Formats: sequence, C-alpha cells, structure tokens
Amino acid sequence: MGAVKSRAHFYILHESIHLADTPFPKTFAPLGPLTGRIRVPGDKSISHRALMFGALAIGKTTVRGLLEGEDVMATGRAMTQMGASISKGGEGEYRVHGVGVGGLLQPQGALDMGNSGTSTRLLMGLVATHAITATFTGDASLSKRPMGRVIDPLSLMGASFEASPGGTMPLMVRGATTAVPIEYRLPVASAQVKSAVLLAGLDTPGITRVIEPVATRDHSERMLKGFGAELDVEEVDGERIISIRGEADFTPQDITVPGDPSSAAFFIVAALLTEGSDLVIENVGLNPTRAGLIEVLRQMGGSIEELDKREVGGEPVADLRVRHSALNGIEVDPPLAPSMIDEFPVLFVAASLASGTTTTSGLDELRVKESDRLAVMAAALTAAGARIEEREDGLVIEGTGGDPLRGTANGRVKTHLDHRIAMAMAVAGLASKDGVEVDDTAPIRTSFPNFEKLLEEATA
Repeated sequence: MGAVKSRAHFYILHESIHLADTPFPKTFAPLGPLTGRIRVPGDKSISHRALMFGALAIGKTTVRGLLEGEDVMATGRAMTQMGASISKGGEGEYRVHGVGVGGLLQPQGALDMGNSGTSTRLLMGLVATHAITATFTGDASLSKRPMGRVIDPLSLMGASFEASPGGTMPLMVRGATTAVPIEYRLPVASAQVKSAVLLAGLDTPGITRVIEPVATRDHSERMLKGFGAELDVEEVDGERIISIRGEADFTPQDITVPGDPSSAAFFIVAALLTEGSDLVIENVGLNPTRAGLIEVLRQMGGSIEELDKREVGGEPVADLRVRHSALNGIEVDPPLAPSMIDEFPVLFVAASLASGTTTTSGLDELRVKESDRLAVMAAALTAAGARIEEREDGLVIEGTGGDPLRGTANGRVKTHLDHRIAMAMAVAGLASKDGVEVDDTAPIRTSFPNFEKLLEEATA
C-alpha cells in the first residue's frame, strides 16, 4: 500500500479533549412541554469511523454532519498523529486526506483518548497490524475501563501489549510486523471489540472472521463496504459471521452523518414524560442495530411516529414525531440490550415515571462503561425519589404512575464523569417537582456539546 509521508495538523477549534478540572453543577427543573422541531448532532459511532476510514483511503474524503464532540475530536487528533491530514470546512464539514491501509506512521507522542472508549478500542485494532508502536492515554474515567477484551484477540493476531494493572490504560501497543488472520468468537456482545478485530484484519493477509452470537451495531460493516473493503456477513444457526479480506484498498468517500439516536433518546424520553409535548426530532439514524430504545418505548405505550423515512449514506433515517404519552412498565427483553446499550440510563428515567414495574436484565456490560451505570443510575434516581431495586445484571423500577419525581432539593446527584448519566438525570429533572441538581455537566461535551442549548430551544 502506498503511504503519504507528510504529517499535517488537525485544524479544529477544540484544543483540549480533557474535561475541565472545575465541575459545572446545574439544576434541571421542569421547563414545560417540548415542541417544534430540533436536530441532534451527528451520530458519534459513525463520526468516529468516518474519520478513521477516511484516514485509511488515498485521496480526499469529505464528511458532513460530523459530531464535533470531544470523543470524536480525540479520534481526529490521533489520525493526524499517524499521518492523515484533517481540515475543517463549514460547520460539521471535514476533509480527510488519508495515508492508505498499511500506511499509518509512527506517532511521535502518546495518543490521548480523553474519555473516548470507542476511539481507544478501535484505534488499538488499527495499530495492532501496522508495524508501529503507540501509547494510549486517557482521562481518569477512561483509565479505569478494561481493555483486556480487545487485547486478547489482537494478541492472537500478533500484536503485543504493555498495559496498566487490570488491563487498563495507559497502555502500549506494538503492532505486528506480519499479522495473522484469526477466527474470533465474541465472548460478550460488543460492537467495539468486533470492530477492533475487523479493523486489524484490514492490514492482515488472508481472511479475518468475527462470530457474533448476538448481533451488535453494524456501522463498521456498512462503512467498510462503502470504502471498498471485501466484507461478507452471513447468518448460521442464529449467529452472525463477519469475514473481511485483508490488504484492502480504500476509495475516498463523501459521507453524510445521520443524527445520533443515542442523543435523540434524551429528547424522546423528555417529550414522552412532559405533558403537552409534541416534538419533531429531525434526521435521526434508525439503524436496526441501534433502534432498540424506540421499540421498548413503544411497547411501554410511547407515541413515536417515523416521518419521511429515507436512506442517507447507507443508513436508514427518519424524522421522529414524539408526543406526551402515559407509559406502562414492562419486562425488557434481554436480547434487545445490544441495540440500546447506551440508552438504558434514560430508559431508567422513563421507567421511573411509568405505571407499574419495569424489569431489566442481562445488562452486565453497563457495569464497565464510563461508570458503573447500573449502580450510578440506581443511586441517582433513588436520590431523586424513584423506587429502584439494583440487581447484579439490571434494575427493577417501580414507576410513579405518571406523577413527577420528588427531585433532589437536599443534594446533588453524582454523575462520576459520565456524560449519559448527566443527561439522563437532566431529563429526570424536567419530570420532577423540585428539580434535579447534577454535580457536573462538563462531561456532556464529550458527545453532545449543544445539549443544553437544544433543550432551551425545545422548551421555549
């Protein structure tokens, strides 16, 4: 593969990817119905991959609608450290000049991932089969997250690792000089682990296979095909087998990023819970591997209508009309968990105001996210007046029947530097009597920089 031997800068306004040392507490209180039309930022998962894959193509890839959150910026900076050129055009528009598969350059310094687990795990996959060495660092929250589930398969492909105790960061990756293709069965459903192995397979001779016992989000597979990778997906006995042929040549693309369903989730739940709400959320990505929350909320009685269904960049998209609805508790089907794993914090808020009991299970993965989201959400919602039973793999929530939560008049809820906890509890505040005080809103910048501004617009 050819490689461009120049090193350019990532021209972008966000100079620091670390959260501020000073926390930004805020009280979220009822603001009235959510109405009108809003548009959430671009999908975070797709934004990460657009920058990575554009950096592996020879020529110019244009990305429109990129999420300009700190997590995605971490990916962009890392790709420039390894030789790509990324420049900003208009709002959300970026031009990526890549180095080709196999052309990543040795980074001169550590790759600082900030708070982004996606950046870390996917880039570990890329580096693992390039003959370079890279050190990955991150903030305090990311440095607690386990990386062993990625280290294990990448080691089988020939990479070597020096990690901190417990397989955490900081860690060093030495890429394989001659990588070996593998067939790897995922022990735990994880789109990040799957993607890391597939990306490692790009610069590996032969065919690398990943077997998924439970389907996870498939953005990597869709976009890899779009850039020209030879990738096949088949189903055998209920399992997905993804095969990718290595030593790929990528063709530059023009990519439009749909709105992030994980960001839309907070406004969907807020509108369902707030009397008088009738809100349209435009341009929401509805990839079937990401749409579990909408299915569950409809099962609970939520009014969510899909308008102007269409396809954008190979991804299904629609505008969502959401109206206030009386919700009923349900038992959430565990197989739906991978398609809504990031949306459970805000689902727990919806369940807290439903009629009857909502039971969730099979959510072990939530214990190793940016925080232990089961324990943290149980504590936060309990502090706000919800009735929660925490179990090993899920929560059991007894709803209020539509009555508002009490709120947190006597203290702040702790978010543990977790952006989704902060936004979920902001939504809880909208559906409370006295408001909910969140201890720090700074982490929201990692995925949804204009969250509070959009909330003001929707309730104006």
